[in-house]
Amino acid sequence: MLGGRSARGRLRIAVVTAAVILTACGSNKNETQKGADGSGSGKTVKIGVIAPLSGPLTALGVGIRNGADLAVRQANEAQKIKGWKVVLAAEDDTGVPDVGANAATKLSDDKAVVGVVGTLNSSVAEKVAPILNNNHVVMISPSNTNPSLTQGTDPAHKARPFDYYFRVATTDAIQGPFAANFAYNDAKKRNVVVIDDKKTYGQGLALAFKGQFEKNGGKVPTVETVEPDDKDFSAVLSRVKRFNPDMIYFGGEYPAASLLTSQADQQGLKVPLMGGDGIYDPTYISVAKQAAEGDYATSVGAPTDQLPTAKAFVDAYAAAKYPDPYSAYGAYAYDAANVLISALAQVLPDQKSITDALRPKIRQAVQDGSIDGVTGKVSFDQFGDTTTRILTVYQVQNGAWKPLKTEEFK
Repeated sequence: MLGGRSARGRLRIAVVTAAVILTACGSNKNETQKGADGSGSGKTVKIGVIAPLSGPLTALGVGIRNGADLAVRQANEAQKIKGWKVVLAAEDDTGVPDVGANAATKLSDDKAVVGVVGTLNSSVAEKVAPILNNNHVVMISPSNTNPSLTQGTDPAHKARPFDYYFRVATTDAIQGPFAANFAYNDAKKRNVVVIDDKKTYGQGLALAFKGQFEKNGGKVPTVETVEPDDKDFSAVLSRVKRFNPDMIYFGGEYPAASLLTSQADQQGLKVPLMGGDGIYDPTYISVAKQAAEGDYATSVGAPTDQLPTAKAFVDAYAAAKYPDPYSAYGAYAYDAANVLISALAQVLPDQKSITDALRPKIRQAVQDGSIDGVTGKVSFDQFGDTTTRILTVYQVQNGAWKPLKTEEFK
């Protein structure tokens, strides 16, 4: 209690407190003068991240955050943006659109935020992109694949809905047909049932697969839907069994897909499941276990650990000692962040603060920019889509995803 302290004790506390205050004031003064990046300036610019950092898609979301974080660390160490320190501002969207919208509003309200890396999910992006676009905050997704985000809802009359939205991931309009070509030409499948999870990503990917598979001459006897949070797939599996399929194509993500393939196996429907990049994660295998053997997934780009351009990233990621793997999109988030950093390095030097007048210039620098990234050359077309159309087919073999085929879709 205060009344029980001696005068000497109170004096000692006062002296220590004064010393702490003086030390803190001195530290703040020094940081303002020299800047946290050693640049001689205390100016700060922020790059946001919006991704699922909790919930069932955490493995993918944390990889995105860590990839962007590594790019920011390296930018500050190298003082890539003269006179400025870059700060990462990560927000958890939990994979839920409304939560993502709240995160986008929070970041937009911070005038130091000029760009965002994210989101993971196309359905979340549908809520996030208009908010960031209206506030002139550049958004670069490492993983959104639904075509409508860049080209609008009418494929016959493409129109860019969000000038400030970009992505480094290949769209479902390419990934779905790529998977269908592999299923028909390489895996020799002829009778495939299609199931999707009703989400923007899953539905779009499933329909793109179906269209190309039927164009190739394959048969899709039924298209079924499930809920993303479903745990029991016995009803839908009972319906599709009567079609005697030689493959299940699933448009969705690994939490549902891993249970679906496991329960199909238990029901005696021992055919491979194929999905897109949403199932390409070790968690799919750890949940499905033996039932995952022989299943397929497509994912954007070439395998990161096999790219000569990615060696420095892989080594730096390991040296940074992140507790989680970079997963499917860590390298793409790293490239997305570096595209932003490259644009900021052009626009921000000699600027005193982030102003509204600078934001269109940052956006234009991203649009016109091109970097030699970890995943290859990174540049954007008139819609904000990546100009790269390389994809890979993976198969589960001996408890791990193994690349089978990498090529550019034409």
